[in-house]
Amino acid sequence: MAKVPTAGGYYPPVGFHFKVEFVGIGNDNDVRFQSVAGLSLEYDTESYKEGGENRFEHKLPLRTKYPDLSLKRGMLTDSKVIKWCLDALQNRDFKPVQINISLLNEEHQPLKTWNVYNAWPKKWSVSDFNSQDNSIVIETLDLSYNYFTLN
Repeated sequence: MAKVPTAGGYYPPVGFHFKVEFVGIGNDNDVRFQSVAGLSLEYDTESYKEGGENRFEHKLPLRTKYPDLSLKRGMLTDSKVIKWCLDALQNRDFKPVQINISLLNEEHQPLKTWNVYNAWPKKWSVSDFNSQDNSIVIETLDLSYNYFTLN
C-alpha cells in the first residue's frame, strides 16, 4: 500500500471505513454499521495520602473499566445478529460472542482490529417513527463486554 504524503507527513486513517464482525453469527449484511461507539478503557483509581506529604496524594490504579459498546445501522428485516439479540432480551438466552471491529484501508484491508470479548446484548432500540420525517429507521444495539484487545 502506497502512503500518500502531505506537507507534514502522512494522512491519518479515516473513521468511516470499517466493518463489525460477530464471530459465529451473522451474514454479509451484519458487518455493515453506521457507527461504533464505546471503544475506550480507563482505570479506576484509589487515592493514597502519604503522612507528612501535603502537596499531593498518590493515585494508584485498580480495575480496568470498559464502557458499553453502541452499534447503529439502518434496520434490517432479516438479521441473525438481531435474532441473537432478541433471543437474549426476550427469552433470557444469553450467549456471549466475540466481535471484531476492523478499521479498513482503501483496499478494504484491516489497519487495526479491536477484538471485543464476551459481548452480550444489553439493549436494542429503533428510532422513532414520524410521518413528517423522510428518514430510514435506525436500530441501536448496546452491548456489554468484558474487555478488548487491539491488533
